[in-house]
Amino acid sequence: MTDTITFAGVVHPWMCDTMGHLNVRHYVAMFDDASFQLLGRVAGPESHPSHGWADVRMEVEYKHETPVGKLVTIRSHIESVGSSSLTYVHEMSGTLDDRLHARMRTVTVRFDLSARAKRPLDDGERERALALGSG
Repeated sequence: MTDTITFAGVVHPWMCDTMGHLNVRHYVAMFDDASFQLLGRVAGPESHPSHGWADVRMEVEYKHETPVGKLVTIRSHIESVGSSSLTYVHEMSGTLDDRLHARMRTVTVRFDLSARAKRPLDDGERERALALGSG
């Protein structure tokens, strides 16, 4: 399995809730940024502008509170590759202590924006996805 760094950042005070730790909406935003990085690698530089991704399932596990000022890194990998879909995992850990804070598993479908329908992964997308995971 290959883990790719797809996000690195810091937990700012404005991202925290009244309990002083990262609010769930900001976990999801960080994971979303990581998804763009990962899926961009799968789509490749020749990706057509009318092709996108449609997330159909997301599951988040919160493992440890993430306080203000925490440096975090998200590492991602492709868990499985279907005919038109991918399942991938993001893991958010402390940059300096490598403690796992949260994990998100997502199923996404390759999407034709013009036809408004799923489309099969092409050979290049499949090859790049397999190189990024345990596929």
